[in-house]
Amino acid sequence: MNLRVLKVLLRKEYLQIFRDKVMLRQMLLMPLVQLLLLSAAATFEVKTARMYIVDGDRSDTSRGLVDHLVASGRFSVVGASASPKIANESILNRNAGMILNIPHGFENDLIRTKTASVQLIFNAEDGALAGVTASYARQIVASYSQDLASQFTPIVAPSAIEIRTRGWYNPELDYRNYMVPGILVQLLTLVGTLLTAMNIVREKELGTLDQLNVTPIPRSAFIAAKLIPLWTIAMAMLAFGLLFAALAFHVPMRGSLVLVFFAAAVYLIVALGIGLYISTLVDTQQQAMFISFFMILVYLLMSGLFTPVRSMPAWAQWLAELNPVKHIIEIMRAILLKGANIVDIARPLTILTVMGTVVLTSAVRQYAKTSR
Repeated sequence: MNLRVLKVLLRKEYLQIFRDKVMLRQMLLMPLVQLLLLSAAATFEVKTARMYIVDGDRSDTSRGLVDHLVASGRFSVVGASASPKIANESILNRNAGMILNIPHGFENDLIRTKTASVQLIFNAEDGALAGVTASYARQIVASYSQDLASQFTPIVAPSAIEIRTRGWYNPELDYRNYMVPGILVQLLTLVGTLLTAMNIVREKELGTLDQLNVTPIPRSAFIAAKLIPLWTIAMAMLAFGLLFAALAFHVPMRGSLVLVFFAAAVYLIVALGIGLYISTLVDTQQQAMFISFFMILVYLLMSGLFTPVRSMPAWAQWLAELNPVKHIIEIMRAILLKGANIVDIARPLTILTVMGTVVLTSAVRQYAKTSR
């Protein structure tokens, strides 16, 4: 490869990218907006669940249970009635997400038999949301039960076994620490795949690609000049994203940042190769955008970004192994949250290296075939 020709082509590509105001806005604003919105919105944490009260007991003990739920900050009372029918309508109309049904005789049962029951009814349209809400409610009810046990049975402890829990790597259970590394990968994917495909296809639409193909410029130099600027821009965006994540969201960065950038550099070879391959299959930017978004959507849904891969069916877990986004998200979370070293991430990093070699080689051959 002639380095002088590559240098000239690289200068042309950088000038062309920075003169394109639309692409420049996409590259600068898109990461910031997505980090701000997705980091705050893409979470399974339930801030406040709307609760409807059906208190058939109307005792101090039943009111104490409601007060405990409200005082936790996880639940807010949107209505109360003695009629279960009205309560059911509140869930049907989406005015409430949970019904707390306290039966008549609740306090008397606690005093006489030391046990009593309450019913929690959830809107389970969103199973994950209902599961999280139910977990919060059970913990609060269990805590209130222990308080009552000390009140009604001061001699006998409510349980002979004390349970203590501890969360490693994310002790505050802050969901942003889990989501932000995955969102940074999503930004790398958009630049590496979508912008690469659109950048090359734009040359087709303008007719300049055919002109370049008939020049004595080596195809290897042309392809390198097309991919290297977007590769460097994606790495710069990653640096900005990591800085923003640390300052704005206080995401821990326990591992080596050098290893983070090395893994990202390997992953970008895969993403750029896919973008290059897409550009050989389409003739317009609209087609490139449609195919890229379709692939990125599938990648993200099967990557473990939003839902754990382990919760998928067995066939989907095997299919996810072919998803490069899944492996780089695993790497990013391991390094940033766990402080993993290169030995710990050797398997996903090796898979990405093999994928990068295969995908980029196939894309270059396909481009050479279609550009003749």
